[in-house]
Amino acid sequence: MRFDILTLFPDFFNSPLSTSLISKAIKKGIVEVSLHDIREDGLGRHKQVDDRPFGGGPGMVLKADVLEKSLKRSIKTAKKQGAGGKPYIILLDPTGQRLDQELARDLAKRQWLVLICGHYEGVDERFKELFVDKEVSIGDYVLSGGETAALVLIDATTRLIPGFLGKEESVLFESFSKIKLDGKEATLLDYPVFTRPEIFAGRKVPEILLTGNHTKIKKWRIEKALEKTKRNRPDLI
Repeated sequence: MRFDILTLFPDFFNSPLSTSLISKAIKKGIVEVSLHDIREDGLGRHKQVDDRPFGGGPGMVLKADVLEKSLKRSIKTAKKQGAGGKPYIILLDPTGQRLDQELARDLAKRQWLVLICGHYEGVDERFKELFVDKEVSIGDYVLSGGETAALVLIDATTRLIPGFLGKEESVLFESFSKIKLDGKEATLLDYPVFTRPEIFAGRKVPEILLTGNHTKIKKWRIEKALEKTKRNRPDLI
C-alpha cells in the first residue's frame, strides 16, 4: 500500500514513521510512504501557499492553484517511482466524514492513497470539488493541521493490511469489530484482557481465563465486551 502525503511540514512525520510497526512495514515493503512539501509549489519569491478569504473573516486559506500544482507533482513523482493505477485522494479536514473502523477497512483495500494535510483556516472549496475524492476527519474537534490526522489514518488503515501484524487474528476481534450477536450484527468494544502475574494488588485474574475451556472463554469475552460497550459507548449498541 502506498501513501503520498502533501504537507507544509514534512519533518513532522520523520519520527512517527521511523518507529514501531509502521517502520517495520516500510522496511519490509508492505507499506510505502512518500512526503511532498506543498511549500515547494508556492507562488513568487516567498513561496506563498495561502491568502485571505474572500468575503473577509479570520485566518488564511490554502490556495487552490498551489494545491493543484503540488498534487500533480506528487502523482507524477509517484508514477516515476512505480506507483500504478489511480490514486484515491483524501483531504484531512474537520468538516469531513469521521474516521471509524469501517472506513479504515474500506481504505485499507486501496493500493494508493494521497493524503492532503489541511492547514490554516481551511482549503479553497474549489480544490475540494475538483480534486478530492473524500474528506476525512478523525473526530469532532479541530487540530492545528492535518498532519496528526494523517498519521492516525495511516496507523488505522495499515494495521489491517495482510502481513502488517505478526498475527492476523489480532484484528478479528477488537474494538469496533462487527460480530453476530443473537442473529444480528453488533459493533462492540474489545473485551478486558489480563496477563501475568495471576494476582496483582490483591486482584485475581478471572477464573474462567485459567480453565483452558476456549468455548466458555469466548462466550465470557463477548459478554464482557457487551458490558463494556453498554457502559462506555452505548451509542454503538
